[in-house]
Amino acid sequence: SSGINAEYGEEVGKVSAAVPVIISKALEMFLSSLLDQAEQLTRERGAKTLTLQHLKACIGADRRLDFLQDLVAKIPELGDPEEEEEETAAPRKKRRPTYPENGGEGSGGASDLFPNMPGAAM
Repeated sequence: SSGINAEYGEEVGKVSAAVPVIISKALEMFLSSLLDQAEQLTRERGAKTLTLQHLKACIGADRRLDFLQDLVAKIPELGDPEEEEEETAAPRKKRRPTYPENGGEGSGGASDLFPNMPGAAM
């Protein structure tokens, strides 16, 4: 339930079978485009890991993605490519993930970076 009735009242109660297919394809194309841009930026910078900072830089560089600015506002800016290379080159010690009991604010989860995104606080 994505809030169709909440937004349009009781006027819209059903969705034709083709709608989810079209939305799914549109999302696939959108994500493919964004990730292609982010991959290109990541490679240009010599990084081995695509990060949120790369996505933020792509969103900031493409006026068509202005609607995502609020989502990435709290993500730090992309730094110097040499620093990035050093960060990804150093082997990291694997650690077990920790899961806070309620996953609320301050837990390091999606709700910290995207507090206004529906479903971010789990």
